[in-house]
Amino acid sequence: MPQLKVLIGGGGTGGHIFPAIAIANAVKEQVPDARFLFVGAEGKMEMTRVPAAGYEIIGLPIRGFQRHAPLKNIGLPWRLLKSLWTARRIVRDFGPHVAVGVGGYASGPVLAAAQRAGVPTLIQEQNSHAGATNRMLAKRADIICTAYQGMERYFPKEKIRLTGNPVRQDMVRLAGKRPRGIEQFGLREDAPVVLVTGGSLGARGINLGIAAALPQLRDAGVQLLWQTGTPFHAQAVQAVKDAGYADARVHEFIDRMDLAYAVADVVVARAGAISVSELCITALPSILVPLPTAAEDHQTSNAKALASIGAAVLVKDARTVQELGGEIIRLVRDPGAREKLRAAMASMGMRNAAEAIAAEVVRLGRPIMERSTNNT
Repeated sequence: MPQLKVLIGGGGTGGHIFPAIAIANAVKEQVPDARFLFVGAEGKMEMTRVPAAGYEIIGLPIRGFQRHAPLKNIGLPWRLLKSLWTARRIVRDFGPHVAVGVGGYASGPVLAAAQRAGVPTLIQEQNSHAGATNRMLAKRADIICTAYQGMERYFPKEKIRLTGNPVRQDMVRLAGKRPRGIEQFGLREDAPVVLVTGGSLGARGINLGIAAALPQLRDAGVQLLWQTGTPFHAQAVQAVKDAGYADARVHEFIDRMDLAYAVADVVVARAGAISVSELCITALPSILVPLPTAAEDHQTSNAKALASIGAAVLVKDARTVQELGGEIIRLVRDPGAREKLRAAMASMGMRNAAEAIAAEVVRLGRPIMERSTNNT
């Protein structure tokens, strides 16, 4: 029997790359001799992260539209055409039995080329609002794996599989980690902990809201674990010092997010798909502040999907200075409200997403592999 060959396209952010690697790892568990080829965007983080995970990757020259730098868009048509041509060549040369799109710039050309060549395709749609590219590709896709109910408003119902989003398992295994987290971050056991995170670059709206709320949080006896990102770090350190806030711990970046989750009583975060999936699996009471400039405002859709069933509190980015501190203190002081959020969050958590998606990948690819064997 030949090897099952899986082509995976997409990337651009950790939210696309880590699920892609998780899917490949899960396929490998089910078909140990499977062969993989990733396709990403040149210059993006997948070009280093994927090889570090042990997989081969090829880069396309594709880029996104630069709204704030119009002159940089002059070469976009050429980049798109070259990416489409290169993707067709990759499909021809690699001869995949199945192709997977995980989102990001490279996903579109790869899946379009695979579909044109008659290769079965699977789309992994992470958000509650499907992007335009995935909606277009869905017409010829075989399977669409989603993380939210109600996605038939975007995709044919018969193609949808509700699987959840793959997450890094070390991030959501929290049992027994709280004492280590308390020690790691220099916290106390006798006061509530609020974790604030906006990712590696931080989140300006969240940071401004927390900075404005420092006196409130200090006076409420809250221990603050604040990941600011690089741009806001110095400003946050100074703001904490000026407020005389001894129980605030300011970090530019937190390497052990699992330990941060383990100590948190309340989390303040953006509403990216993977962050939301991690929070659902860990069932942490959360205040979500969607990034308003995210593509097609998908983070607001993600946050609304949870807020509508009582699984999270939504605060708009433009209202953080006025509202964020008050919402944090309300949850900290109301154990019943936190428990309701936990229960609703837990109902959304899907722990075996990578395995479920991998099973669909194998199911799509195996008949093509067997057919090609019989033809030879």
